[in-house]
Amino acid sequence: MLGGIIFVAAHVGFSPPQLLIGIIYGILISGAIGTFELLASSGPLRDWLGSLPFSASLAIRSAFYATVIIPVQYFDLGVLIAGLTPDPKQDVWTPIIFSGVFAVALNLLFAIANIIGPRAFLHLVTGRYHTPVEERRFVLFVDIAGSTTLAERLGSLGIHRFLDKTFRSLTGPIIDCRGEVLNYVGDEIIVTWSEASGTVDCRPLRCFLSMRATLQKLQERFEKEFGVAPRIRGSLHFGPVIVGEIGDIKRAIVFNGDVMNTAARLEELSRNVEGGFVASRPAIDRFESTLPAPLQDLGVREIRGKSGSIAVMGLA
Repeated sequence: MLGGIIFVAAHVGFSPPQLLIGIIYGILISGAIGTFELLASSGPLRDWLGSLPFSASLAIRSAFYATVIIPVQYFDLGVLIAGLTPDPKQDVWTPIIFSGVFAVALNLLFAIANIIGPRAFLHLVTGRYHTPVEERRFVLFVDIAGSTTLAERLGSLGIHRFLDKTFRSLTGPIIDCRGEVLNYVGDEIIVTWSEASGTVDCRPLRCFLSMRATLQKLQERFEKEFGVAPRIRGSLHFGPVIVGEIGDIKRAIVFNGDVMNTAARLEELSRNVEGGFVASRPAIDRFESTLPAPLQDLGVREIRGKSGSIAVMGLA
């Protein structure tokens, strides 16, 4: 929408009829492209586009943009819908080229943001964490159970494909629960929420349960392709973390602090707990709504590498 308004304003003027035409162009183009991107990010197209190389995905998106932009601009649909008469002498290709370049550049920006992570990209651009800050956050560690045995069974290339497909499958629940992927570490994925976001509807806990449900639905597909379906374990903790930019050539936003270390140790504890999930009391006590699943008190447990202990709960 913004591209249509900018083009009309820059080349014609700011008169009400011309601004109306720009708004109509913006609605037509952004509506079609927005629907496509919605399907590409969280719909049936996501797996297919995600399996393609960066350049191929960008080319397909750009081609779709062209099929939307060129007919809309060439046939002056914005002018016709506004009830005006198209000017036969008006330059047709300049707005098409302008809108095409604008759309492709925006698509490239979105693609780069998807590689870095949309929120991390936004934070880097705005400089939110250029100076380290302390935030209270939920941290969810999710681990693929038995990955060592799977690696021996599937081989190096096979286990990489297995982990990639598993993590892609878990993207849906993370998006639905407003989580932010912090990092992929070997066979682990680390997801985080701010305090304000995570307390809503028990999102971190609901996210883990949704991950398991998703993998359960995809069990037959994994077994057909790899001969085995993924099983996950998890740990959840809450508390203050230090968030800040780090590095030079490859700038990144990292989380540091005792909460991160404790969450990692709790994930190790989950390997020996029935249900394969451990949450600290501080995390559970922060939730403001009814828990989506019953939990059982696991008592106070010693944490490897830490002098103290922590009260934990697990799935009943």
